Amino acid sequence: MSSDMNTDFDPLRLIVPRRRIKGISAILLPFDSTGHVDWAGFDAHVLRTAQAGLTPAVNMDTGYVNLLDDATRLVVLDRTRGLLGGLPFVAGAFIGDSPGATWSLDCYLRQIEPIQSRGGLPAIFPSYGLNGLNDAGVVDAHQELARHADRFIAFELGQMFVPFGRIHSLETFRGLMEIPQCIGAKHSSLRRDLEWQRLTLRNQVRPDFRVFTGNDLAIDMVIYGSDYLLGLSTFAPEEFAERDRLWELGDPAFFELNDTLQYLGCFAFREPVPAYKHSAAMFLHLRGWIQSDLTHPSSAKRPTTDRPILQAIAKRLDVEIAD
Repeated sequence: MSSDMNTDFDPLRLIVPRRRIKGISAILLPFDSTGHVDWAGFDAHVLRTAQAGLTPAVNMDTGYVNLLDDATRLVVLDRTRGLLGGLPFVAGAFIGDSPGATWSLDCYLRQIEPIQSRGGLPAIFPSYGLNGLNDAGVVDAHQELARHADRFIAFELGQMFVPFGRIHSLETFRGLMEIPQCIGAKHSSLRRDLEWQRLTLRNQVRPDFRVFTGNDLAIDMVIYGSDYLLGLSTFAPEEFAERDRLWELGDPAFFELNDTLQYLGCFAFREPVPAYKHSAAMFLHLRGWIQSDLTHPSSAKRPTTDRPILQAIAKRLDVEIAD
């Protein structure tokens, strides 16, 4: 298939009314006032997310996966498995390489194995080595992974999130869809048009393949047939689950709730985009769900003046604020 494939589409024709949405929510890794991981807050949030009906995703960008050491990532996996008692979860398979690195199957397998052995579904994080490959090489690399992983999620991540990110060509995306073990792909370009193209191609080539939107600036992509793997949903898992339920019921209240959640997303995911994790910590702290609004020390920060705005959005969502 050529790289100049026909990408004509009509977004309105993609809308799927009353569809059951698959929601995966990236879990924020919270920190306490001493700068250590707030494990009690993490545990409660994993359980809260699962009880809301969303699938928790750990060791993702929202969980500072690229800033954690291997030992901490393993603790996250162990605690998640212990908390969920066999319920599904997703975890990022992350490689901390450097610019100019080459693709290493062994490095990825060392990250995938502990996820699979604990019952998790790996999400194949981008890396310098993986994204240094050409289009055919990216597909070949995922085919190699498929010989060692029964199921996995591919991952397109724009460079506004991380410097080693890459949004693939549509031809490469089709190649990923043709790998049976690749059950879906998270798409985080923050662009509707690229995601609509992928949905159109998915509907033509492999209807059971899930496109997990990572567009926190356009969370209504679910009405066009996307599912989601979002960082924004970690702010309000119950509210996201309720929004999804309203869409399945055909209830127009979906739009009002979606609008408010989108308002939160547009505020939290403004430039610099990685600072959304500090917005999440502020919001969860306002809700009384975590001990502090501190973040990983190497993570981007928001100004303290964000707090009253987040509090106003929480009020609009009618969520309880801690004293």
